[in-house]
Amino acid sequence: MIPSHGPRLLLVSNGHGEDLSGAHLGQALVRLGGHAVGFPLVGHGEAYKQLGIPTQPVTTHSFPTHGMGYQSLGGVLQELRNGQTIDGLRRSITAAQIARHHDAVVAVGDVVPVVVAHLSRRTAFCYLMAYSSYYEGRLTLPWPCAQSLRSERFLHVFSRDRLTTADLSTRLGRRVEFLGNPFLDAVGVSATPLPSLSHPRVGLLPGSRLPEALNNLALMLAMLLQLPQHPDRGPLGLAAALVKDIKLDHLAAVAAQQGWRLQRHRPRCPGAAALELVHGDLGVELYWGRFADVLHGSQLLVAMAGTATELAVGLEKPILQMPGTGPQFTPQFAEAQRRLLGPAVCCGAGPPGSVANARDTARLLMVLLRDGDVPTICLRTAHERIGRYGGSQAMAQTILGSLN
Repeated sequence: MIPSHGPRLLLVSNGHGEDLSGAHLGQALVRLGGHAVGFPLVGHGEAYKQLGIPTQPVTTHSFPTHGMGYQSLGGVLQELRNGQTIDGLRRSITAAQIARHHDAVVAVGDVVPVVVAHLSRRTAFCYLMAYSSYYEGRLTLPWPCAQSLRSERFLHVFSRDRLTTADLSTRLGRRVEFLGNPFLDAVGVSATPLPSLSHPRVGLLPGSRLPEALNNLALMLAMLLQLPQHPDRGPLGLAAALVKDIKLDHLAAVAAQQGWRLQRHRPRCPGAAALELVHGDLGVELYWGRFADVLHGSQLLVAMAGTATELAVGLEKPILQMPGTGPQFTPQFAEAQRRLLGPAVCCGAGPPGSVANARDTARLLMVLLRDGDVPTICLRTAHERIGRYGGSQAMAQTILGSLN
């Protein structure tokens, strides 16, 4: 996949969503004649490997928090205890050294890859996907992010939405561009569409990191039990998008605690799930590794995730949040996500994990499915805060055009 000519670019990213964006940007750079190599500062860089982008051969580790901000206090302490902070510092230093053997470095994420790019003393570019003016109305970048981005080494700075572009252009005293978000390319099409239904389907996004994802799924299953019974509710399809790390025996044990049983899914039409969780007249179809299919096939998403939620908003889907106990999807993170993604995201009242929250979330689910204004709100939100497809291609063209 790598050409023998063209500029050599090192993509430095620091998190699951950042790796995903870096990988799609790298793929676009390669298509246009560049030589792209990934350097994940957190985790193993699976997104790069899946898209055929090589990564630097450094020792990697996987940690439960995986670089996500707005963590619980327990998550922060866990980072210190398990060595994630020290490991991140070590890998950042290594990345800055390796970047000096490339023609340019592309920082994807927040202040950490930006500083790495600046310290490399190479030509640099930045996709600042971790910060948005929607969080506070006016963005204040942590030191020394702003100072680094004012350097002449950074030829282009890309932001994640239109509001941030205008805000940062003024605050940095330089041009900042919004060309879309590369991570949206990850769900451009559905590889194996879910079976069509004559009634709505609700998708469940419990997250990608264990054991939190299983705990999140348990909260979602408890919420579903608060839905009104037939005939008031009407037919409703349910589909859970699960990561491959969630094992069948663990899933069955967690579900059984609330009276759900695991069984083979009888309809065997193309694209259907092989297994489902059943409780009374409710059935949740289980899909491993088919995240994009669940997104495209659902009219609404119940989400306890970061980048996955942003992808759903980019596809013009309404989001119903369920804050959890962390270490990632805490109430603080959920509230920040609502500020970032705006009116397409709703959240029930009540403490995380409480019966009150489950009941209000179930109530909101039925309201959103019946609200005729929701599609228009989601369309406007998607274009303003996520952008359209093609962000990877547009950024790659700008980057390579600056190096030629």
